[in-house]
Amino acid sequence: MSRCRRVRQNRDMSSDDAVQTNAFETEAFETEAFETQAFETTAVHAGRGDLAALGVHALPIDLSTTNPLPDIDLGGASYEAMATGGHPTEGGNVYARLWNPTVARFESALATLEGAEESVAFATGMAAFSASLLAVMQRGSGRHVVAVRPLYGGTDHLLASGLLGAETTFCAPGEVGDALRSDTCLVVMETPGNPTLELVDIAAVVAAAGDVPVMVDNTFATPVLQNPLAHGAALVLHSATKYIGGHGDVMGGVIATSAEWATAIRPVRAITGGLLHPLGAYLLHRGLPTLALRVRAQQATAGELAVLLSSHPAVARVHYPSLPDGDPLGLLGRQLRGPGAMLTIDLADGYAAAQALTGALRLFTHAVSLGGVDSLVQHPASLTHRPVAADAKPGEGIVRLSIGLEAAADLWRDLSAGLDQVAAGSRPSHLSRS
Repeated sequence: MSRCRRVRQNRDMSSDDAVQTNAFETEAFETEAFETQAFETTAVHAGRGDLAALGVHALPIDLSTTNPLPDIDLGGASYEAMATGGHPTEGGNVYARLWNPTVARFESALATLEGAEESVAFATGMAAFSASLLAVMQRGSGRHVVAVRPLYGGTDHLLASGLLGAETTFCAPGEVGDALRSDTCLVVMETPGNPTLELVDIAAVVAAAGDVPVMVDNTFATPVLQNPLAHGAALVLHSATKYIGGHGDVMGGVIATSAEWATAIRPVRAITGGLLHPLGAYLLHRGLPTLALRVRAQQATAGELAVLLSSHPAVARVHYPSLPDGDPLGLLGRQLRGPGAMLTIDLADGYAAAQALTGALRLFTHAVSLGGVDSLVQHPASLTHRPVAADAKPGEGIVRLSIGLEAAADLWRDLSAGLDQVAAGSRPSHLSRS
């Protein structure tokens, strides 16, 4: 895997620049040969270093479930190396639950974009989180987890349920230090937070955590806008189903981390079987060259819509990092290179307004998930955050918008018409009771 480190280009954003959603810092990479590359260039070429030797140009897909062995001893040695978290040896890949070259290329590419030594890919983001939690508890000094809310509803629910044997203390960002115990093995956080986009200072949480590793869910920001490892995090989680895939047609999850942690996580993946299929790995890898282009275009539209939504009478509040109240810690330009393409609105008339709006929109698909090329709308309290405890659940008037690649004017026309119906108290005809 090519090793690289990030180099800043241009200047940091001033507070005025931060409000302009397309004015964020360009990221560059310094390779082993000391050649500086922009993020876009690295995203195109990462994970493809062996293609020329293979005599191919497009990413190859290896669907083999099993692989020929040169002999018993070499095959057994390679099996042992991979079963204990390492890479294949001259004995080959042996079995797809241990290693697949198509998946490995995607892992290499994603690790490069996150500035990580390695990454480990899974069938879903929840599979990635579950395996990592099991690995951390197996290696750590205990089974206690500190979780900073808000989190994705599935993560929150898994921790609250105790299903995997973890005992969790939920807290606010400033309470991490007080929540630690002698048996704390992991601190979990997400920034921007799902669904209300709270920004959390990663470095401050890392400092409060001390020797306890910190995992950051970077799904909303993507490697385009934020690299948690550069701020001290030990593990970075992505639901690759979202922006990394970007087209709503592939599921996956990935952990970017150190070689040491990757070695601890891979055996858990192998034995629990939460594998990323090679076809999924191919689609996710294929999505990386356009990741920055998609995120930046979606972000620019989200910024325009955030300002327009703020002035609509049906909207009590817009949650978006570049708005005046969206970044109280000044993290834009310091930790986060842009406010992103997610925005959340709090409707003045609560649940009834959310029901009316989600039913009235035509360009926004009423569906969960996010990060795709088409815009989505959903009501978190009823869906993604339904299993979250009542005192931590999003408000009934909260509606989450994932902004796609449609023209901003068309999306605003759709939102404006829907909000006008909400303000007028009318219901879409297909939702009206007979």
